[in-house]
Amino acid sequence: MTAVSACFDALRQRGECALIPFITAGDPDLETTAQALRLLDQAGADLIELGVPYSDPLADGPVIQAAATRALQKGVTLEQVLAVVETVQADLTAPIILFTYYNPIFHRGIEAFLQRIKAAGVAGLVVPDLPLEEADNLLRPCQALGIDLILLIAPTSPAERIQAIAAQSQGFIYLVSVTGVTGMRAQVATRVEDLLGLIRQTTDKPVGVGFGISQPEQAQQVKAWGADAVIVGSAFVKRLAEGTPAEGLASMTNFCRQLKAALW
Repeated sequence: MTAVSACFDALRQRGECALIPFITAGDPDLETTAQALRLLDQAGADLIELGVPYSDPLADGPVIQAAATRALQKGVTLEQVLAVVETVQADLTAPIILFTYYNPIFHRGIEAFLQRIKAAGVAGLVVPDLPLEEADNLLRPCQALGIDLILLIAPTSPAERIQAIAAQSQGFIYLVSVTGVTGMRAQVATRVEDLLGLIRQTTDKPVGVGFGISQPEQAQQVKAWGADAVIVGSAFVKRLAEGTPAEGLASMTNFCRQLKAALW
């Protein structure tokens, strides 16, 4: 059993919904990223999604794009991000899920990339620009190494495609709540409830809902609709970037506690 699967199994046994915060590595700096990972773990995060800064983040909205740009301008590299994971992973209970686009994987080579992230302590992988039709070359070596490749279902996905993605996704299924990029929204689309129902008819794998969730009340709503996990990104990235690093860390930690309390 992988770390991601074990985490979800334990949460299901306790009847809990997982909280998965997302932060961008290297914003405002790598030292703060390391502190943020430890603090999120202590504040109730069940899993943590760590974004690798990328120059053309097609799935990301303005908040995360800006964070990635700032990190890249400071010279943050994939290897530095993985070094942070290596530094902190022994201190964490929450498994680390790496969020990266496909180009860095292709550039390094699939086997070399996966071996490196496994050695660093990464438990799961999200590659938003990898279509299902091209996922097999990554799925098979991920399975061999015990890394969960988490696939995304879009809100526009027809039933047949939902079934196909659900069958292949590892660890859990990432349900995108909006048509568009990441970012904070005033409300979560009611279509999510219907999509969760469709997925439940296909598989008993855990389902995490992300994109657009930015308030405790929205997290509660998604849980009530039947999600196994709530994924929150831009709201964390925004708080971490505001003020001094110490102020950003405090704001982020407080927000994490509020979200976790809403999911109890």
